[in-house]
Amino acid sequence: MKLYLDPGHGGNDTGATGNGLQEKNIVLDIALRIRDILLSAYNNVEVNMSRTTDTFVSLGQRTSEANAWGADYFLSIHCNAFNGSANGYEDYIHSSLSDTSQTAVYQEILHDEIMKQNNLSDRGRKKANFHVLRETTMSALLTENGFIDHSGDAALMQDDSWRQAVARGHVNGLERAFNLERRDHSGTIYRVIAGSFQQEANAEQRVEHLASHGIESFIVSTQLSGEVWYRVQAGAFESRQNAEQRLAELEEVGIDDGFIIEQDATNAVEEYSIEGPVWLSPAQMDRYVQAINPDAPQLGRYYLTLGEYYGIKGDVAFAQALHETDYFRFTGVVEPEQNNYAGIGATGPNEPGASFDTPRNGVLAHLQHLFAYASTETLPDKYPFTDPRFDLVQRGSAPTWVDLNGKWAVPGDQYGQSILDLYERMVEAAINELESILNELEM
Repeated sequence: MKLYLDPGHGGNDTGATGNGLQEKNIVLDIALRIRDILLSAYNNVEVNMSRTTDTFVSLGQRTSEANAWGADYFLSIHCNAFNGSANGYEDYIHSSLSDTSQTAVYQEILHDEIMKQNNLSDRGRKKANFHVLRETTMSALLTENGFIDHSGDAALMQDDSWRQAVARGHVNGLERAFNLERRDHSGTIYRVIAGSFQQEANAEQRVEHLASHGIESFIVSTQLSGEVWYRVQAGAFESRQNAEQRLAELEEVGIDDGFIIEQDATNAVEEYSIEGPVWLSPAQMDRYVQAINPDAPQLGRYYLTLGEYYGIKGDVAFAQALHETDYFRFTGVVEPEQNNYAGIGATGPNEPGASFDTPRNGVLAHLQHLFAYASTETLPDKYPFTDPRFDLVQRGSAPTWVDLNGKWAVPGDQYGQSILDLYERMVEAAINELESILNELEM
Protein backbone atom coordinates (compact mmCIF):
# COMPACT_ATOMS: atom_id res chain seq x y z
CA MET A 1 0.00 0.00 0.00
CA LYS A 2 1.29 3.44 -1.00
CA LEU A 3 0.22 6.13 1.45
CA TYR A 4 0.61 9.83 0.72
CA LEU A 5 0.69 11.47 4.15
CA ASP A 6 -0.03 15.19 4.26
CA PRO A 7 0.63 17.23 7.43
CA GLY A 8 -1.36 20.40 6.79
CA HIS A 9 0.11 23.90 6.46
CA GLY A 10 3.82 24.55 7.21
CA GLY A 11 6.38 27.32 6.92
CA ASN A 12 4.78 30.76 6.85
CA ASP A 13 1.36 29.09 6.87
CA THR A 14 0.86 28.27 10.55
CA GLY A 15 -2.67 27.00 10.20
CA ALA A 16 -4.92 27.40 13.20
CA THR A 17 -3.45 28.86 16.39
CA GLY A 18 -4.51 28.97 20.02
CA ASN A 19 -3.31 28.41 23.56
CA GLY A 20 0.27 29.04 22.49
CA LEU A 21 0.14 26.28 19.86
CA GLN A 22 0.36 26.26 16.06
CA GLU A 23 -1.48 23.72 13.96
CA LYS A 24 1.47 23.18 11.60
CA ASN A 25 3.62 21.84 14.45
CA ILE A 26 1.01 19.56 16.03
CA VAL A 27 -0.01 17.91 12.76
CA LEU A 28 3.59 17.41 11.61
CA ASP A 29 4.37 15.62 14.86
CA ILE A 30 1.34 13.33 14.50
CA ALA A 31 2.12 12.61 10.84
CA LEU A 32 5.75 11.70 11.57
CA ARG A 33 4.55 9.30 14.25
CA ILE A 34 2.11 7.70 11.78
CA ARG A 35 4.94 7.26 9.29
CA ASP A 36 7.31 5.78 11.87
CA ILE A 37 4.77 3.24 13.12
CA LEU A 38 3.83 2.14 9.61
CA LEU A 39 7.39 1.72 8.37
CA SER A 40 8.61 -0.05 11.49
CA ALA A 41 5.68 -2.38 12.19
CA TYR A 42 4.09 -3.29 8.83
CA ASN A 43 5.09 -5.11 5.66
CA ASN A 44 4.64 -3.77 2.13
CA VAL A 45 3.88 -0.17 3.07
CA GLU A 46 5.39 2.85 1.35
CA VAL A 47 4.93 6.35 2.75
CA ASN A 48 5.51 9.61 0.91
CA MET A 49 5.00 12.86 2.84
CA SER A 50 4.17 16.32 1.55
CA ARG A 51 6.60 17.70 4.14
CA THR A 52 8.75 16.28 6.93
CA THR A 53 9.92 19.64 8.31
CA ASP A 54 8.47 23.11 8.87
CA THR A 55 8.34 24.12 5.19
CA PHE A 56 5.63 25.62 3.01
CA VAL A 57 4.11 23.36 0.34
CA SER A 58 1.24 24.57 -1.83
CA LEU A 59 -2.00 22.62 -2.07
CA GLY A 60 -1.34 22.06 -5.78
CA GLN A 61 2.08 20.61 -5.06
CA ARG A 62 0.64 18.20 -2.54
CA THR A 63 -2.05 16.74 -4.78
CA SER A 64 0.11 16.75 -7.92
CA GLU A 65 2.86 14.83 -6.16
CA ALA A 66 0.43 12.27 -4.75
CA ASN A 67 -1.19 11.74 -8.15
CA ALA A 68 2.14 11.43 -9.99
CA TRP A 69 3.42 8.95 -7.41
CA GLY A 70 0.34 6.77 -7.80
CA ALA A 71 -0.64 6.72 -4.14
CA ASP A 72 -3.34 4.30 -3.02
CA TYR A 73 -4.58 6.65 -0.32
CA PHE A 74 -4.22 10.33 0.58
CA LEU A 75 -4.39 11.15 4.29
CA SER A 76 -4.29 14.80 5.37
CA ILE A 77 -3.74 15.59 9.06
CA HIS A 78 -5.16 18.81 10.54
CA CYS A 79 -6.37 20.48 13.73
CA ASN A 80 -9.44 22.69 13.92
CA ALA A 81 -10.34 26.12 15.34
CA PHE A 82 -13.53 28.10 15.79
CA ASN A 83 -14.08 30.59 18.61
CA GLY A 84 -12.77 28.69 21.61
CA SER A 85 -16.07 27.01 22.37
CA ALA A 86 -16.10 24.13 19.84
CA ASN A 87 -14.22 20.92 20.56
CA GLY A 88 -13.86 17.37 19.32
CA TYR A 89 -12.82 15.26 16.34
CA GLU A 90 -14.26 15.11 12.82
CA ASP A 91 -13.08 13.96 9.40
CA TYR A 92 -13.98 14.68 5.77
CA ILE A 93 -14.27 13.07 2.37
CA HIS A 94 -15.22 14.96 -0.81
CA SER A 95 -18.78 16.25 -1.01
CA SER A 96 -19.44 14.57 -4.36
CA LEU A 97 -19.05 11.05 -2.96
CA SER A 98 -21.89 8.79 -1.89
CA ASP A 99 -22.14 7.19 1.51
CA THR A 100 -21.59 3.80 -0.11
CA SER A 101 -18.43 4.75 -2.02
CA GLN A 102 -15.14 3.01 -1.26
CA THR A 103 -13.81 6.29 0.14
CA ALA A 104 -16.76 6.49 2.52
CA VAL A 105 -16.09 2.92 3.64
CA TYR A 106 -12.49 3.84 4.40
CA GLN A 107 -13.67 6.94 6.25
CA GLU A 108 -15.98 4.95 8.50
CA ILE A 109 -13.18 2.52 9.42
CA LEU A 110 -10.60 5.21 10.17
CA HIS A 111 -13.11 7.33 12.06
CA ASP A 112 -13.98 4.39 14.29
CA GLU A 113 -10.35 3.53 15.08
CA ILE A 114 -9.22 7.12 15.66
CA MET A 115 -12.10 7.77 18.05
CA LYS A 116 -11.02 4.76 20.12
CA GLN A 117 -7.70 6.47 20.83
CA ASN A 118 -8.11 10.24 20.91
CA ASN A 119 -10.22 10.94 24.03
CA LEU A 120 -12.12 13.64 22.08
CA SER A 121 -15.84 14.16 21.57
CA ASP A 122 -17.19 12.79 18.29
CA ARG A 123 -18.33 15.46 15.82
CA GLY A 124 -19.03 12.87 13.16
CA ARG A 125 -18.08 11.92 9.60
CA LYS A 126 -18.51 14.81 7.17
CA LYS A 127 -18.05 15.92 3.56
CA ALA A 128 -16.51 19.06 2.04
CA ASN A 129 -15.08 20.48 -1.19
CA PHE A 130 -11.51 20.82 0.11
CA HIS A 131 -8.76 20.98 -2.53
CA VAL A 132 -6.90 17.91 -1.30
CA LEU A 133 -10.11 15.88 -1.42
CA ARG A 134 -11.23 17.22 -4.81
CA GLU A 135 -7.96 17.14 -6.79
CA THR A 136 -6.63 13.75 -5.73
CA THR A 137 -7.20 10.78 -8.03
CA MET A 138 -7.20 8.26 -5.18
CA SER A 139 -9.40 7.94 -2.10
CA ALA A 140 -8.64 10.75 0.31
CA LEU A 141 -9.47 11.64 3.90
CA LEU A 142 -8.84 14.81 5.91
CA THR A 143 -8.87 14.45 9.70
CA GLU A 144 -9.42 17.35 12.13
CA ASN A 145 -7.84 16.26 15.40
CA GLY A 146 -9.36 18.56 17.98
CA PHE A 147 -9.76 22.33 18.29
CA ILE A 148 -6.51 24.13 19.02
CA ASP A 149 -8.32 27.16 20.44
CA HIS A 150 -10.30 25.06 22.93
CA SER A 151 -8.50 24.81 26.27
CA GLY A 152 -9.37 21.15 26.84
CA ASP A 153 -8.39 19.96 23.37
CA ALA A 154 -5.24 22.09 23.41
CA ALA A 155 -4.14 20.56 26.72
CA LEU A 156 -4.33 17.14 25.08
CA MET A 157 -2.39 18.34 22.03
CA GLN A 158 0.51 19.31 24.26
CA ASP A 159 0.69 15.78 25.64
CA ASP A 160 3.24 13.65 23.82
CA SER A 161 1.41 10.43 24.73
CA TRP A 162 -1.84 11.84 23.29
CA ARG A 163 -0.19 12.61 19.94
CA GLN A 164 1.22 9.09 19.90
CA ALA A 165 -2.23 7.64 20.62
CA VAL A 166 -3.78 9.72 17.82
CA ALA A 167 -1.11 8.46 15.43
CA ARG A 168 -1.80 4.91 16.58
CA GLY A 169 -5.51 5.40 15.91
CA HIS A 170 -4.82 6.50 12.33
CA VAL A 171 -2.52 3.51 11.83
CA ASN A 172 -5.07 1.09 13.26
CA GLY A 173 -7.61 2.47 10.82
CA LEU A 174 -5.25 2.06 7.88
CA GLU A 175 -4.46 -1.48 9.01
CA ARG A 176 -8.14 -2.40 8.98
CA ALA A 177 -9.03 -0.53 5.80
CA PHE A 178 -6.17 -1.91 3.69
CA ASN A 179 -5.62 -5.26 5.44
CA LEU A 180 -2.05 -4.31 6.31
CA GLU A 181 0.19 -7.12 7.48
CA ARG A 182 2.08 -6.59 10.70
CA ARG A 183 5.70 -7.60 10.71
CA ASP A 184 6.47 -10.84 12.49
CA HIS A 185 8.91 -10.06 15.29
CA SER A 186 8.95 -13.63 16.50
CA GLY A 187 12.03 -15.76 16.06
CA THR A 188 15.39 -15.74 17.76
CA ILE A 189 17.89 -13.05 18.66
CA TYR A 190 21.50 -14.18 19.01
CA ARG A 191 23.45 -12.16 21.57
CA VAL A 192 27.25 -12.43 21.46
CA ILE A 193 28.88 -12.39 24.90
CA ALA A 194 32.58 -11.50 24.91
CA GLY A 195 33.29 -12.79 28.39
CA SER A 196 31.54 -13.07 31.75
CA PHE A 197 33.17 -11.82 34.96
CA GLN A 198 32.51 -11.70 38.69
CA GLN A 199 34.49 -8.45 39.00
CA GLU A 200 33.03 -5.43 37.18
CA ALA A 201 36.53 -3.97 36.75
CA ASN A 202 37.52 -7.01 34.69
CA ALA A 203 34.48 -6.54 32.48
CA GLU A 204 35.40 -2.88 32.00
CA GLN A 205 38.91 -3.90 30.91
CA ARG A 206 37.39 -6.27 28.35
CA VAL A 207 35.22 -3.44 26.95
CA GLU A 208 38.32 -1.22 26.63
CA HIS A 209 40.23 -4.01 24.89
CA LEU A 210 37.46 -4.53 22.36
CA ALA A 211 37.15 -0.79 21.75
CA SER A 212 40.86 -0.62 20.94
CA HIS A 213 40.16 -3.10 18.14
CA GLY A 214 37.11 -1.22 16.85
CA ILE A 215 34.50 -3.55 18.38
CA GLU A 216 31.70 -1.86 20.32
CA SER A 217 30.49 -3.59 23.47
CA PHE A 218 28.86 -2.88 26.82
CA ILE A 219 28.35 -4.51 30.21
CA VAL A 220 25.17 -6.32 31.27
CA SER A 221 24.84 -7.56 34.85
CA THR A 222 22.95 -10.80 35.49
CA GLN A 223 22.20 -13.16 38.38
CA LEU A 224 23.66 -16.67 38.16
CA SER A 225 23.15 -19.09 41.08
CA GLY A 226 22.45 -16.14 43.34
CA GLU A 227 25.63 -14.25 42.40
CA VAL A 228 26.04 -11.17 40.21
CA TRP A 229 28.07 -11.65 37.02
CA TYR A 230 29.09 -8.98 34.54
CA ARG A 231 28.71 -9.99 30.92
CA VAL A 232 30.27 -8.05 28.06
CA GLN A 233 27.84 -8.01 25.13
CA ALA A 234 29.40 -7.43 21.71
CA GLY A 235 26.40 -7.59 19.39
CA ALA A 236 22.87 -8.91 18.91
CA PHE A 237 21.78 -10.47 15.62
CA GLU A 238 18.75 -12.04 13.99
CA SER A 239 21.07 -14.29 11.98
CA ARG A 240 23.00 -17.10 13.70
CA GLN A 241 25.60 -16.89 10.94
CA ASN A 242 26.27 -13.22 11.67
CA ALA A 243 26.54 -13.92 15.39
CA GLU A 244 29.09 -16.67 14.70
CA GLN A 245 31.05 -14.29 12.48
CA ARG A 246 31.22 -11.79 15.35
CA LEU A 247 32.44 -14.62 17.61
CA ALA A 248 35.21 -15.34 15.09
CA GLU A 249 36.17 -11.64 15.13
CA LEU A 250 36.49 -11.84 18.90
CA GLU A 251 38.85 -14.80 18.59
CA GLU A 252 41.00 -12.83 16.15
CA VAL A 253 41.59 -10.17 18.83
CA GLY A 254 42.42 -12.70 21.51
CA ILE A 255 38.99 -13.31 23.09
CA ASP A 256 38.58 -17.07 23.43
CA ASP A 257 35.90 -17.15 26.14
CA GLY A 258 33.08 -15.69 24.06
CA PHE A 259 29.76 -17.44 23.57
CA ILE A 260 26.30 -16.94 22.03
CA ILE A 261 23.00 -16.68 23.91
CA GLU A 262 19.84 -17.55 21.98
CA GLN A 263 16.76 -15.59 23.04
CA ASP A 264 13.19 -15.72 21.83
CA ALA A 265 12.59 -12.30 20.25
CA THR A 266 9.04 -12.23 21.57
CA ASN A 267 10.50 -12.21 25.09
CA ALA A 268 13.29 -9.71 24.34
CA VAL A 269 12.01 -7.22 26.90
CA GLU A 270 11.52 -9.92 29.54
CA GLU A 271 7.75 -9.65 29.79
CA TYR A 272 8.00 -5.84 29.69
CA SER A 273 9.24 -5.49 33.26
CA ILE A 274 10.72 -2.14 34.30
CA GLU A 275 13.48 -3.86 36.26
CA GLY A 276 16.19 -5.80 34.45
CA PRO A 277 19.34 -5.46 32.34
CA VAL A 278 19.81 -3.30 29.26
CA TRP A 279 20.48 -4.64 25.76
CA LEU A 280 21.44 -1.47 23.91
CA SER A 281 24.75 0.32 24.35
CA PRO A 282 24.98 4.06 25.08
CA ALA A 283 26.27 4.69 21.55
CA GLN A 284 23.34 2.81 20.02
CA MET A 285 20.87 4.84 22.08
CA ASP A 286 22.52 8.13 21.17
CA ARG A 287 22.84 7.28 17.47
CA TYR A 288 19.17 6.35 17.28
CA VAL A 289 17.89 9.67 18.62
CA GLN A 290 20.48 11.78 16.78
CA ALA A 291 19.34 10.30 13.47
CA ILE A 292 15.99 11.93 14.22
CA ASN A 293 17.19 14.98 16.16
CA PRO A 294 20.84 15.82 15.41
CA ASP A 295 20.87 18.29 18.32
CA ALA A 296 19.88 15.69 20.93
CA PRO A 297 22.11 15.48 24.03
CA GLN A 298 24.17 12.32 24.51
CA LEU A 299 22.55 10.76 27.57
CA GLY A 300 22.95 7.07 26.77
CA ARG A 301 25.87 6.62 29.21
CA TYR A 302 23.78 7.93 32.11
CA TYR A 303 20.81 5.70 31.33
CA LEU A 304 23.09 2.65 31.07
CA THR A 305 25.24 3.12 34.20
CA LEU A 306 22.63 4.65 36.50
CA GLY A 307 19.93 2.27 35.26
CA GLU A 308 22.20 -0.67 36.01
CA TYR A 309 22.79 0.62 39.54
CA TYR A 310 19.06 0.84 40.28
CA GLY A 311 18.28 -2.39 38.41
CA ILE A 312 16.14 -0.50 35.89
CA LYS A 313 16.13 -1.22 32.15
CA GLY A 314 18.00 1.95 31.26
CA ASP A 315 17.55 1.61 27.51
CA VAL A 316 13.75 1.32 27.83
CA ALA A 317 13.85 4.30 30.21
CA PHE A 318 15.78 6.11 27.47
CA ALA A 319 12.92 5.26 25.06
CA GLN A 320 10.50 6.69 27.62
CA ALA A 321 12.56 9.90 27.71
CA LEU A 322 12.33 10.13 23.91
CA HIS A 323 8.59 9.64 24.15
CA GLU A 324 8.22 12.30 26.87
CA THR A 325 10.44 14.93 25.24
CA ASP A 326 9.64 14.31 21.56
CA TYR A 327 13.17 13.00 20.92
CA PHE A 328 14.68 15.73 23.12
CA ARG A 329 13.05 18.42 21.00
CA PHE A 330 10.92 19.54 23.98
CA THR A 331 7.84 20.52 22.00
CA GLY A 332 5.57 20.40 25.08
CA VAL A 333 5.50 22.48 28.26
CA VAL A 334 8.89 21.29 29.59
CA GLU A 335 11.88 23.39 28.49
CA PRO A 336 15.31 21.92 27.61
CA GLU A 337 17.09 23.77 30.41
CA GLN A 338 14.94 21.93 33.00
CA ASN A 339 16.80 18.67 32.29
CA ASN A 340 13.47 16.98 33.05
CA TYR A 341 13.47 14.03 30.65
CA ALA A 342 10.53 12.24 32.26
CA GLY A 343 8.03 15.08 32.54
CA ILE A 344 8.13 14.78 36.33
CA GLY A 345 5.53 17.12 37.80
CA ALA A 346 4.54 18.59 34.43
CA THR A 347 0.75 18.79 34.33
CA GLY A 348 -0.08 21.57 31.84
CA PRO A 349 0.81 24.98 30.42
CA ASN A 350 0.92 26.59 33.88
CA GLU A 351 2.90 23.78 35.52
CA PRO A 352 5.99 22.74 33.53
CA GLY A 353 7.22 20.47 36.32
CA ALA A 354 10.53 19.92 38.09
CA SER A 355 13.94 21.27 37.11
CA PHE A 356 17.35 19.67 37.68
CA ASP A 357 20.71 21.42 37.67
CA THR A 358 22.49 18.94 35.41
CA PRO A 359 21.50 16.38 32.75
CA ARG A 360 22.90 13.62 34.96
CA ASN A 361 20.64 14.62 37.85
CA GLY A 362 17.68 14.75 35.48
CA VAL A 363 18.38 11.14 34.47
CA LEU A 364 18.83 10.21 38.15
CA ALA A 365 15.41 11.62 39.00
CA HIS A 366 13.84 9.74 36.08
CA LEU A 367 15.33 6.40 37.16
CA GLN A 368 14.51 6.98 40.81
CA HIS A 369 10.90 7.70 39.86
CA LEU A 370 10.77 4.43 37.90
CA PHE A 371 12.30 2.63 40.91
CA ALA A 372 9.49 3.96 43.08
CA TYR A 373 6.88 2.52 40.74
CA ALA A 374 8.63 -0.80 40.09
CA SER A 375 9.89 -1.74 43.56
CA THR A 376 9.00 -1.65 47.24
CA GLU A 377 12.67 -1.86 48.24
CA THR A 378 14.55 1.00 49.91
CA LEU A 379 16.16 3.28 47.33
CA PRO A 380 19.94 2.65 47.24
CA ASP A 381 21.82 5.71 48.49
CA LYS A 382 25.01 5.82 46.43
CA TYR A 383 23.73 8.78 44.41
CA PRO A 384 21.93 12.00 45.49
CA PHE A 385 18.17 11.78 46.00
CA THR A 386 16.82 13.98 43.20
CA ASP A 387 13.25 12.83 42.49
CA PRO A 388 10.92 15.40 44.11
CA ARG A 389 7.85 13.17 43.69
CA PHE A 390 9.29 9.84 44.85
CA ASP A 391 7.20 9.80 48.05
CA LEU A 392 4.00 10.53 46.12
CA VAL A 393 4.21 7.25 44.21
CA GLN A 394 2.33 4.16 45.38
CA ARG A 395 5.39 1.95 45.79
CA GLY A 396 5.48 -1.17 43.63
CA SER A 397 2.26 -0.25 41.83
CA ALA A 398 3.76 -0.57 38.32
CA PRO A 399 6.25 -3.45 37.93
CA THR A 400 5.84 -3.37 34.12
CA TRP A 401 5.88 -0.56 31.59
CA VAL A 402 2.26 -1.21 30.66
CA ASP A 403 1.34 -0.83 34.35
CA LEU A 404 2.34 2.84 34.01
CA ASN A 405 -0.81 3.43 31.95
CA GLY A 406 -2.99 5.96 33.74
CA LYS A 407 -0.31 6.52 36.39
CA TRP A 408 2.61 8.26 34.70
CA ALA A 409 0.37 9.81 32.05
CA VAL A 410 -3.36 10.55 32.29
CA PRO A 411 -5.42 9.18 30.62
CA GLY A 412 -2.45 7.38 29.04
CA ASP A 413 -4.35 4.20 28.11
CA GLN A 414 -1.57 3.21 25.68
CA TYR A 415 1.32 4.95 27.44
CA GLY A 416 3.40 1.86 28.22
CA GLN A 417 2.68 0.32 24.83
CA SER A 418 3.90 3.50 23.12
CA ILE A 419 7.20 3.32 25.02
CA LEU A 420 7.68 -0.33 24.12
CA ASP A 421 6.82 0.33 20.46
CA LEU A 422 9.54 2.98 20.37
CA TYR A 423 12.01 0.71 22.18
CA GLU A 424 11.33 -2.05 19.68
CA ARG A 425 12.23 0.36 16.87
CA MET A 426 15.47 1.20 18.69
CA VAL A 427 16.41 -2.47 19.00
CA GLU A 428 15.53 -3.13 15.37
CA ALA A 429 17.66 -0.18 14.24
CA ALA A 430 20.62 -1.46 16.27
CA ILE A 431 20.28 -4.96 14.84
CA ASN A 432 20.02 -3.64 11.29
CA GLU A 433 23.07 -1.43 11.85
CA LEU A 434 25.21 -4.31 13.09
CA GLU A 435 24.10 -6.67 10.34
CA SER A 436 24.80 -3.99 7.73
CA ILE A 437 28.35 -3.65 9.05
CA LEU A 438 28.85 -7.40 8.91
CA ASN A 439 27.46 -7.61 5.38
CA GLU A 440 29.91 -4.93 4.27
CA LEU A 441 32.78 -6.85 5.82
CA GLU A 442 31.74 -9.97 3.89
CA MET A 443 31.88 -8.12 0.54
